[in-house]
Amino acid sequence: MRFIGNKENLVEKIYQILQSKGILGNSFFDFFAGTSNVGQFFKKKGYQVFSSDLLYFSFILQKSYIENNEVPNFEKLLSKIEIKTHSLFASSLMQVIDYLNTIPLKEGFIFQNYTPEGTKNLDIPRMYFSNENGRIIDTIRQQIEEWKTENLLTENEYYILLACLIETAPFYANISGVYAAFQKIWDARAVKKLTLRPIETIINNKENKAFNQNSVNLISEIQTDILYLDPPYNQRQYAPNYHLLETIAKHDNPIIKGVSGMRNYENQKSQFCNAETGLKELWNIAKNADYKYLVLSYNSEGIMPQMKIEETLSLFGDLDLVEFDYLDFKSNSNGESKTKKFIKEQLYILKKNEK
Repeated sequence: MRFIGNKENLVEKIYQILQSKGILGNSFFDFFAGTSNVGQFFKKKGYQVFSSDLLYFSFILQKSYIENNEVPNFEKLLSKIEIKTHSLFASSLMQVIDYLNTIPLKEGFIFQNYTPEGTKNLDIPRMYFSNENGRIIDTIRQQIEEWKTENLLTENEYYILLACLIETAPFYANISGVYAAFQKIWDARAVKKLTLRPIETIINNKENKAFNQNSVNLISEIQTDILYLDPPYNQRQYAPNYHLLETIAKHDNPIIKGVSGMRNYENQKSQFCNAETGLKELWNIAKNADYKYLVLSYNSEGIMPQMKIEETLSLFGDLDLVEFDYLDFKSNSNGESKTKKFIKEQLYILKKNEK
């Protein structure tokens, strides 16, 4: 899934560094969960995982990947719908996915506000999704909600189906990386017909917990061995960059505005998008959270100065900084080498003073 700062390609390296430094434990708190990829990795390693994020679409992913610990069987639903799956060995989830991929299409909020046909009366029609894919997203989202209302889904099954849609939609979005703007020419993948994809079920038999709130509000409630922070690095807020996924997730038909059809995100802003408030928030977390080790993922281009981060964290224990190079490229580069460059990933590893 395309997401700014996604650690999917770095988490193995991060884990190896922590192992080499003797940073061990049984519990892990993913403080800025995002796509939940880091939490998924540590869940697979056997940790009890806590995760939280202000964005609701992130919460859906967390509920499905982190908190859920069982393979869904869709017992109620499958007894009510007619499945015409092509495989005798298809899982219950795959049977439901196949059904959702074949139901008659409807038009809803996404088609009406984020496709060329739905917005043809605007000065600049929106090209986030093709007309067909806008209808498909609306149809699947409405059907999932109807099944929930009819009590045909367990809570886990509901979030898993939503996660399938949230994971699938970005593969067909006509964007260069984020949803703050759409491309004016169709990307090749955006004109392909959207086909819903299943997600993975991760089972570790631990009491993992997901939250949809400001993680700072949880620091007095959660005790963890490793507190992992992966905050925004720059002034750009995450909420407007992913507003369309948030709208699909919430299914709330919000008031939108501007060329991009942005929803209000006033209550989803991060303090870390400003250097001064970010450092204050970091101090608050490091001082008041209940952890053995605090691990801050940052990079050499972040708005909080390295010296200030070191000064802040060093107040609360022994601090180590590990840096490594990784290849970065702009979201609209399409892999072009001229836009790529090496930047340094920075791991600030704090061993908290014992009280």
